[in-house]
Amino acid sequence: MISTSILETRAARSGLAGIPTKVRDGERLTQADGLAMYQTDDIALLGLLANEVREKLYGDTTFYNVNIHVNYTNWCNQFCDFCAFQKRPDDEGAYCMSPDDVEKALAQANPEATEVHMVAGVWPALGYDYFLDILRAAKRGKPDIHVKAYTMVEINQIIKLAGKPVGEVLDDLREAGLDSLPGGGAEIFSERVRQELYPKKMGAERWIELAGQIHAHGFKTNCTMLYGMIETLEERVDHLARLRALQDETGGFQTFIPLAFHPDNTPGLSHLPLPSPQERLRSIALSRLFLDNIPHIKAYWVMLGLPVAQLALGYGADDLDGTVSQEKVYHDAGAATPEKLTRDRIHQLIREAGRVPVERDTLYQVIRSYDTIQV
Repeated sequence: MISTSILETRAARSGLAGIPTKVRDGERLTQADGLAMYQTDDIALLGLLANEVREKLYGDTTFYNVNIHVNYTNWCNQFCDFCAFQKRPDDEGAYCMSPDDVEKALAQANPEATEVHMVAGVWPALGYDYFLDILRAAKRGKPDIHVKAYTMVEINQIIKLAGKPVGEVLDDLREAGLDSLPGGGAEIFSERVRQELYPKKMGAERWIELAGQIHAHGFKTNCTMLYGMIETLEERVDHLARLRALQDETGGFQTFIPLAFHPDNTPGLSHLPLPSPQERLRSIALSRLFLDNIPHIKAYWVMLGLPVAQLALGYGADDLDGTVSQEKVYHDAGAATPEKLTRDRIHQLIREAGRVPVERDTLYQVIRSYDTIQV
């Protein structure tokens, strides 16, 4: 291991003075430290420190799961400028899956899948019962599947439709088959950005309040940040700090997934560049270092791209997501990654990065470790 004094000499040259010492001593980084990590050119030093933390926690283990995606409708009334997935019912390419469609999708899915990830647009006219019915349909199609469904934005709309207290709605959803939540829809916790790009969507305070209520009700969730739009670096740090503070209170977040904005085909932001590979790696490393209380950092290969996702396993990420299939939201926005990966391909990607593939379930219980090459 490189001595801390040598790393501090290097850090002083790149605007990161004190950060190596804090990381190695287990001291929490400040928001000023977070901003410095966004501003430095020395991404390799961030990667080195993040990898030390990752290996202290998990060694060479890299988690993945066998999962499928069901984006049950692209009907949406939120009109977000960053979204290439949204449609109105009369638009070309618009669709809405019936409960029977969802059941069929699960029945025909990979029989080894342990999780279905169900998120979609927001369309209140579908009614409260629809959201219960598609959960039941998923369980009918594959009774042993873990249903991870509904972003905070979808949950917020479901609560409005139900006209019931939050706890009663969550009880209904659990009884219908909901097992955990993906925790998306946060985008960036900046009211300025929200007003400019997605004013119809719930704000940061409501997202945080609702996530806390969901955690208190016994559900685990993930959390995200969509970066690379018009947000400032300070707004990114503020977003991460709010997630960290909520995790201090609830402990309900399992995984943080930094999401690189894909501008292609978006209605208002197609002129923006895709975050560079270096910025995508920075987001992984910085997340591992700053979010000291969120156990897992995911290199979501669908958005990162396979080569960057592999590199991210040396920059603090310990999870590669899963096999994925039928994902539409990010592919509609221009993601050029495959629509799905086989287990063998995931193993190859992980091993090429010098890591050990470990299949997990949604709650990070180990199903099987592939610590030797199978023949």
